[in-house]
Amino acid sequence: MPNPLYDALFARHAAQDTPFLHLPDGRTITHGQFIDTASRYANAFTSKGLVPGDRVAVQVGKSPDALALYAACVQVGLVFLPLNPAYTPTEVEYFVSDAGARLLICDPACVNDFAVVAANSGAELETMDITGRGTMRDLAAGHGHAFTTAERTKDDLAALLYTSGTTGRSKGAMLSQKNLLSNAETLTKAWQFTKTDVLLHALPIFHTHGLFVATNIMLLSGGAMVFLPKLDADQLIRFMPRATALMGVPTFYTRLLAHDDFTACLTAHMRLFISGSAPLLADTHTQFEARTGHRILERYGMTETNMNTSNPYDGSRRAGTVGMPLPGIEIKVCDPETGKTLPHGDIGVVEVRGPNVFQGYWRMPEKTASELRADGFFITGDLGVMDDQGYLSIVGRGKDLIISGGYNIYPKEIELLLDDQPGVMESAVIGAPHADLGEAPVGVLVAQVDATLDLEAIKTALAGSLARFKCPRELVVIDELPRNAMGKVQKNLLREQYADVFTC
Repeated sequence: MPNPLYDALFARHAAQDTPFLHLPDGRTITHGQFIDTASRYANAFTSKGLVPGDRVAVQVGKSPDALALYAACVQVGLVFLPLNPAYTPTEVEYFVSDAGARLLICDPACVNDFAVVAANSGAELETMDITGRGTMRDLAAGHGHAFTTAERTKDDLAALLYTSGTTGRSKGAMLSQKNLLSNAETLTKAWQFTKTDVLLHALPIFHTHGLFVATNIMLLSGGAMVFLPKLDADQLIRFMPRATALMGVPTFYTRLLAHDDFTACLTAHMRLFISGSAPLLADTHTQFEARTGHRILERYGMTETNMNTSNPYDGSRRAGTVGMPLPGIEIKVCDPETGKTLPHGDIGVVEVRGPNVFQGYWRMPEKTASELRADGFFITGDLGVMDDQGYLSIVGRGKDLIISGGYNIYPKEIELLLDDQPGVMESAVIGAPHADLGEAPVGVLVAQVDATLDLEAIKTALAGSLARFKCPRELVVIDELPRNAMGKVQKNLLREQYADVFTC
């Protein structure tokens, strides 16, 4: 029975003994072995009564088994909901409840906390640790690898990815099989990946970059991956001789440049270095080329659309730009008030249309209608400018989004918690330039009259409610927040004032 995404990415690899995952401990998992494991998980899912369309929330460490859960969900027709392992139980409970997930898979070390989450959300609970061990593997071990793939269409949902909103309420972006497959096909061709490629994979797999870009491309092309648990410059350098390509966020490249062993000789055999998920500083681009002779290929995407633009594989890769629209994808820069397309050189809101654009926000029809136009264009909220040769530059973010180390951080979520802290009258959270992370959050606080703020206590309180990457790296206290005539906080002034907070 047809299942477009499974057929293209997974089914054709069944029984193949070609390498798929090279692990740091020296083991290699073939394509066929990976598919067998995924099918056992597919049987485990169905043994629990899960049926096509059910949501499965997964908050586990990166491992081959964790990746196999994604493949199994596609085979069964389940909607895959990956969650950052750094999220707290409070955060996870919102996602699981909002999605109406039937199953939550978590790390065994957190099972007591997440048993409460599952009970409150009406979900079943299973476990998997960073090595793949847990109750899910035990359940899968009792099943064979024969599984009849569920019939699905290109318009059926394959994944639900949550992206926080400026109101503080996270939104579930609904991604169909067509959204994911079309983007993988486009990128594989645009970046010329083949079965001879070996991708150095140190990205997380709960994020669209590491899962729906990097992994899907390698599955579609039939290539292999050096599957590293996380970003570690020493490991990147150790395994680079075995690879042909690297996908990373700007932090990957700043840390490589800071390493004495990162040389032109080490990279001589590499075919491609790709950067995204956060702005790449032009200085990093220049230093990288001077050190290695390679020009980093920068591209632009987001949770709701996967990849939209890319600098060319063959052609000029321009520092400071994210390239041109990918084949089959339309990009326009519009007046934020009228929606009218602006001429080249004018800054406006970036809008995108194509088969990669998501289906809307889960159970949020009004939000979907406000950001997804009737003609199919998605209003990204990013501010950009297009030059006369079609290269797009992202110059700001209309939604005050902070991207730190490739992770999205929305200020309002943090501000709501800061405002609840003892002695805090109001707050504003901004992103400030950070040499390693691109930018990092800074909390700007105004104290209540006659109150003295305990900044360390506030940091401790936030650490118990927020993922670590969201917690402000600096808290500062000022007399009042700058506002315009309409009373809106002028965060642009705060960003200017604290632009060097991490360099002082």
